[in-house]
This record gives sequence, structure tokens and C-alpha cells, in this order.
Amino acid sequence: MPAINYPSLYQINTRVRHRRFCRDRGRAAGIGDWPDDEWQGIAEQGFDWVWLLGVWQAGQAGAQVSRSHEPWQQGFRASLADLSEDDICGSCFAVTRYRTLECLGGDKALASVRKKLNERGLKLMLDFVPNHTALDHPWVREHPEFYIQGSKEDIEREPQNYIELESSQGRQVFAYGRDPYFDGWPDTLQLDYGNPKVQESMIAELLAVAERCDGVRCDMAMLVLPDVFERTWGKPIEPFWPKAIAEVRERFPDFMLLAEVYWDLEWTLQQQGFDYTYDKRLYDRLRDRACRPVRDHLVAGLDFQNKLARFLENHDEPRAAEIFPQDVHEAAAIVTFLSPGLRFFHDGQLTGNRVHIPIHLCRGPEETADRRLSEFYSDLLQTLQRPVFRSGEWALAECRPVEGGNESWQDFIVYRW
Repeated sequence: MPAINYPSLYQINTRVRHRRFCRDRGRAAGIGDWPDDEWQGIAEQGFDWVWLLGVWQAGQAGAQVSRSHEPWQQGFRASLADLSEDDICGSCFAVTRYRTLECLGGDKALASVRKKLNERGLKLMLDFVPNHTALDHPWVREHPEFYIQGSKEDIEREPQNYIELESSQGRQVFAYGRDPYFDGWPDTLQLDYGNPKVQESMIAELLAVAERCDGVRCDMAMLVLPDVFERTWGKPIEPFWPKAIAEVRERFPDFMLLAEVYWDLEWTLQQQGFDYTYDKRLYDRLRDRACRPVRDHLVAGLDFQNKLARFLENHDEPRAAEIFPQDVHEAAAIVTFLSPGLRFFHDGQLTGNRVHIPIHLCRGPEETADRRLSEFYSDLLQTLQRPVFRSGEWALAECRPVEGGNESWQDFIVYRW
């Protein structure tokens, strides 16, 4: 069998899916109790990877912030008209410990799921959050020096970016985790990558995660690049990713790393060792429905494109069925998923779900499948299982006008396998 050069990934919002499963079952259970035919069905659709979003422990502090932070509430209510406090479980990226949530069955249940996936030729992807931790992570008390700290003046001047918490050294001001363009995430604290002990500890955390899965999706991976970190925090740091990835590869040679990355830093992270990087630029150009920019994007060399993760939606983006009209949706999907790279699909996308579920929620609305989109995606997934689209050679074709005065040739994107 030829090597699979262009695999497919299926993302599941684990907490939302598990809440539905327990409701239908009528009692509590673990993810190891999910029916085997669910995994079998994913395998038969041609997927190679399953990403279980949000399996790690998140503390009560994050849940409290999510339930009280007013700017987030409107989005929650837009997703769930009958929203209750119990539906708001906190961001799955405010991690207190890389241990599987007890409500999901703990690490034993996760190991059971991985075994079932691997038996069906599927690999398991989990989250790794390098930039920040939860407010109530054990390091806050035990190692406050692991975090970017501020002063009384900082918190008075920028209350949206700092918080005062108790540590082993008394009350201290900590910076919220953030990127350089927005206010801080008030349910997280910013790790200080200028401290060598932080880098050592985060590599150890990554290795511990790698023992329990086949790959990781690294949240906001570009935030710990030296130039980005210094621009955000005014502190120089040593490069993290090359040595972290080298240590992972030494112990787990076939381990896969996917980077969430923006700001044209995809190539930078590919060069630092990532197998795949988000392709937000293609998504944005398709969303804008301008043919020429899409074609220009596909001109890039295959050494770059082969490592791009192509998507039409994920947990951060609006639902594709809501953003794209039906015909545009189908055309955008063909361009996206018949391009080279990792084919990245989101739970609910295949049936045309329209409601975006914020990562703070552990329940989503019940939606009726869109018949036409369901049939379209079924056909597309069947097509993607053909060997030529998994292991073949892709090339963009040049479009040329056949007659003067007719500019419609510019509105075509053509490639061959």
C-alpha cells in the first residue's frame, strides 16, 4: 500500500459529544463507553486521525470566569437559547493538569479510546496549550516565577490584562495569557518563556501528553516564537519549538504535531519541525469569494503546501453552512479538500450544522441534518479515499483566455492529480 501523503482529520468537541451520549444513555459513563460503531464509522469514512478536543482537566476558576465574564455571554446565548449555568464548563484551553477529565472516565478511558482507534487504523490527536495555564494551575502557588508578573501599577492601568492571586510568596500580580493584538484571556495566566525552567517543564508536559496519543494540536503555537514573545512581553527568549520537537521525536519518532498559527508564520513553524500548520489564509480568501487570491495562494511550492492543514470550519470559526451559501460551500469544499495537505473536518460540518458552539460550553443545540450537504460530503469523502487523492501528485494548472475581451478565464481554479 502506498504511503498516505494527504491524510484526513476529524475533530470532535469531546465534552459536548459526551454530554449528549450520557443524556441518551440515561446515566454517567466514560468516553471508553462510546459505541464502537462510532469509531468504525469514522474509519469507514476514510479518516486517518481523530482529534478529541478538550479532554484535559480545567479548574473551577476558569468555569467561574466563563460564567461571569459578560463579553462572552452573548455568544453563549446565541448558541443555546435555553442556556443554563451548568452548560458553561469553562474553556478547554484553561488547563490545570494534563490528566483526562474524571467526567470523561479519566486516563483509563482515554487509553481505551486510543486502543479502539488504533485497532481501526485511526490515530488519536489531543491538545497541547504552550502559551498559558489556568488560573488555578498548581504552578501558581508552587512556582509563581513560572509566570509573567506585573505590578500594582500594571493592574490599575490595565485591569483587562492582569490579576492579583495568592501564591506561596503571598499576593502577587500575574499577567493574563494573551496575544499581542488583543486583551488578555481572563481565565488564563501567561507563562514566562524567558525562564529556562518553564521551557524544561513544558517540554516535560508535552512528552507526558505524547505518551497518551499519536499527535497533538498545539494551541496558538506562534505565541512562543522568540520574536512574537518579545513583541508581546518585551523579553527575549530562547527558541522553544526546535528543542521541544526534537525531544518528542527522539522518544516518539512517528509522533505528529499540528500548529494553530496565523500572521503568515506558517512557514516559520514548519521549518521548526511542525508536520502541519493551519491554513487560515486559504479559508479567509474562500470566505471572501475572490478567485484570483485563492489561485495565487495555490501557486506556492509543494514543500509548503503539503504541510498545510486545510479547513472550512473548526471550533474557532463560524459554521461553514452558515457562512457559505450552498453552491459556494460545495465549491469551497472542493477547492479546500482536493488541494494537497492535511484535510481537516469538524464535527457537525458533514451534516451542515449551522450553530457555532463556543469552547466554554459543554452542550450544543440539537440540529437537523441538511440533506443536500450531507449527501455532498458523503460523496466528497468517498472520492477522497481514492489512492490518487491520498498518495498521488498534485499540480496547479495555468488558466489562459481563449478570446479577447472575455475575462471569465480569471474565475477558474484548475488543478490535476
